[in-house]
Amino acid sequence: MTNVNLIDRYRRKFLGGIAAATGAALAPGILLREAGANPHDQAVSNKVRWGMLIDTNKLKDGGDAMVAACKKEHGWGDEPNSKPEQQGQWARKVTFQDKASDHKVSLPVMCQHCEEPPCVDVCPTGASFKRDDGIVLVDKHICIGCRYCMTACPYNARSFVHENLENQKPHSPRGIGTVESCNLCVHRVDAGKQPACVEAAADAVIFGDLNDPSSTISKSLKKYEAQQIRADLGLNTGVRYWGI
Repeated sequence: MTNVNLIDRYRRKFLGGIAAATGAALAPGILLREAGANPHDQAVSNKVRWGMLIDTNKLKDGGDAMVAACKKEHGWGDEPNSKPEQQGQWARKVTFQDKASDHKVSLPVMCQHCEEPPCVDVCPTGASFKRDDGIVLVDKHICIGCRYCMTACPYNARSFVHENLENQKPHSPRGIGTVESCNLCVHRVDAGKQPACVEAAADAVIFGDLNDPSSTISKSLKKYEAQQIRADLGLNTGVRYWGI
């Protein structure tokens, strides 16, 4: 059976159970759902597309502070019973080296919040999805842990939860047997704040509306040349970089 047929079979099988699954609880007081309307009950609109522009020349630590802020905000990376390679990793520091010039640059890599996300295309249940405002999320109520999305992601941006977890953050519920990744601090964005990593990076990162030509990020992208990681894939990522 081809992968496409297998995905279609899973999709038909598990979409029928979505309604029952949406009430499942992860732990007392914590629900698995990550997405929805913002706290002001305003519908998410495609008039906005959130994105960030990272200036690697201003990241003196190569992104360490951004990764640390993400870990603190969401509580991943310290799973007590997991092997090191099995621990959560929503963001990581990566070093690139140009073979011709030997120039090295370090930068943080997380979910790139693609306009055409491969993780969404392969998900058999619809658990991986993109909000109208461009934020790519995982609905853990209906994630079946097949990890197709992990294989499809060209940025190695997703992790699998291997163990039961305690002391979770109410705004970032995590469930054993599900996939997780950077959610662009959707709880903060919906409250009118910036993602935690952006605040930690000070002036090295610009966050804003890519659809608004008058926004700082749009003006900066128009004025200066910025790069996408694996631009050849044509995914039109929401995360862009200077200096790579």
